[in-house]
Amino acid sequence: MLTHGNIWRALDRLAQAHGLSASGLARKAGLDPTTFNPSKRVTPQGKPRWPSTESVAKVLAATGSEVGGFVGLLNDSPRALARQRVPIIGYAQAGSEGYFDDAGYPVGRGWDEVEFPDVGDPNAYALEVAGDSMEPVYRDGDRIIVSPEASIRRGDRIVVRTVGGEVMAKELLRRSASRLELKSLNAAHADPVLALDEVAWMARIIWASQ
Repeated sequence: MLTHGNIWRALDRLAQAHGLSASGLARKAGLDPTTFNPSKRVTPQGKPRWPSTESVAKVLAATGSEVGGFVGLLNDSPRALARQRVPIIGYAQAGSEGYFDDAGYPVGRGWDEVEFPDVGDPNAYALEVAGDSMEPVYRDGDRIIVSPEASIRRGDRIVVRTVGGEVMAKELLRRSASRLELKSLNAAHADPVLALDEVAWMARIIWASQ
């Protein structure tokens, strides 16, 4: 059941997952730092106050989070509270041979790992962003959580690896029987169109650890 308490709890858990306080999460989303303070969760008359949908939307956008992941933080089920260790793969490694199989699953062992809320995909991994090509959504040093098993729909943010070894994070605009139309997260970069036979694999970005 959706309650005032579990909405605020989900925001607190989202902040914690990104190593932030409630005020830090608000600041990251471009909100007043006091937006999520305990004192703002009730009215002066002591009645529960709900966070606005605009505030939640800004927080999800600022952290690169999906609505589904936020919903998973709403309750106290074992899945919502579970943690998962995912391997960290560098951007340069992602474009090299031997680090992924043909389906885009990471291979090998000995990776550095990061603990993260359970995303429901044992093959999920963190890809460390390098450079400014994904700003302002993702910045140099951010870690995006990628799920090879997640379904991909129009409007999703995805990682694409070409057969030539280029790795890019884009938004999926359209997928036809013969090509992918992508939108760059950084407006300074062109929106690529790829023939499907140019694509080695693609996987959905489901979270970001920034």
